[in-house]
Amino acid sequence: MPQTAQRPNIVYVIVHDIGQHIGCYGAGVNTPNLDQLAADGVQFNNYHCTAAQCSPSRASIMTGRYPHENGEMGLAHIGWQFNFGEKTLPMYMNEAGYETHLFGHQHEHSDASKLGYQHLHSPQKSAAKQVTAELIDFLKEYAASPGEQPLHVCAGFGEPHRPYHREGYPKDDPATVQVQPWLPDRPGIREDIAGLNGLVWVVDEVVGQIRATLQETGLDQNTLFIFTTDHGTAMPRAKGTCYDPGTKTALIMHQPGVIEGGTVYDQLLSNCDFMPTLLDVAGGPEPADIWGRSFRRLLHGESYSPRDHIFSEMTWHDRYNPMRSVRTNRYKYIRNFGSRPLVYMPWDVYQGLAGQEMIGEYYTGGRPEHQLYDLENDPLEFEDVAGDPGYADVLEELQGMVQQWMEQTNDPLLLGDVPPTPAQAHRAATVWQSN
Repeated sequence: MPQTAQRPNIVYVIVHDIGQHIGCYGAGVNTPNLDQLAADGVQFNNYHCTAAQCSPSRASIMTGRYPHENGEMGLAHIGWQFNFGEKTLPMYMNEAGYETHLFGHQHEHSDASKLGYQHLHSPQKSAAKQVTAELIDFLKEYAASPGEQPLHVCAGFGEPHRPYHREGYPKDDPATVQVQPWLPDRPGIREDIAGLNGLVWVVDEVVGQIRATLQETGLDQNTLFIFTTDHGTAMPRAKGTCYDPGTKTALIMHQPGVIEGGTVYDQLLSNCDFMPTLLDVAGGPEPADIWGRSFRRLLHGESYSPRDHIFSEMTWHDRYNPMRSVRTNRYKYIRNFGSRPLVYMPWDVYQGLAGQEMIGEYYTGGRPEHQLYDLENDPLEFEDVAGDPGYADVLEELQGMVQQWMEQTNDPLLLGDVPPTPAQAHRAATVWQSN
């Protein structure tokens, strides 16, 4: 297999809503296989999504562009789609000479065939064990009779998306779970973390199975294996927000003999950097008109000029929740548009046990237009210093950065409220009509 010997296969697993809720990131959950992957490869600690919600974040992974640029300002299954002519990662990988495959779940388009993959494998499946079984069979067949082209494989799992309490899945002990540091210690929160941990165990198990298959077949020697996710956990003050628990996401990469194992990087990265990085690794084209930046040089331990800030946003989820934010190494600034609850919770979080614990605090007060956090002194983002005269210069600078970014990217929010799709309007009216 001549091309594969020169360029690596790329196999990446993307899961729903795990954030950095993994043992190697300091979460109190048992994930031996993911921890071993990090020990063998590279772990990125400061990797942020462009939006703490499924489709918009994944759309940035696929295009290297922000959701308000590529058109996916809400969920794909309720009418939000890429703008006409938007080019995706598998389309570029096809041009680079890769054989592109999607296994299982995707949440970037209502029609998976429009994403550009040459081969779709059970796109209606999302259960990690089902998708993994099919992927393992494929990898064994490919290893036995490899093609001329290197592989680009995306495997998508539904877990650990809510609901957290499912029949047939394991569950942790609520009495002994580690409560996430930004949340209070309450019974409903413990119950939900116990369910979340059980789903994470399943993800960890199948990641171990995939790695074992790559090793048994010898494919691992020329494969860049990646584990990542779309956004933070579906817990209060995480998913659906611009706080770090919503935007910080797991990214672990491993390639024997190429990536030095046991490396941890703290440089700021955005998930719109994912697509250009993979294209750089693959020797593919360098796309124009994207905001993502390749971090291949960082991945390979070479000289690299890091970002000094990243942007995140929210527009539509199940309700209208427009926010734009910038994060530097020390500060976080969030601009809120319109009158909203103090902390918005997406419907799946709101109706969950943890969400019910927090409604009284999050939905009784309004949200200020400007929020500013000093992450060095307040890493959990509890002390808003936007009104502190001592931070006036910082606030002005970060406000200017967000305004300039919105103008440079032709953010439709500059023209006023972003209208919903018809399906979005119906969902917003029906799901929330009693709340």
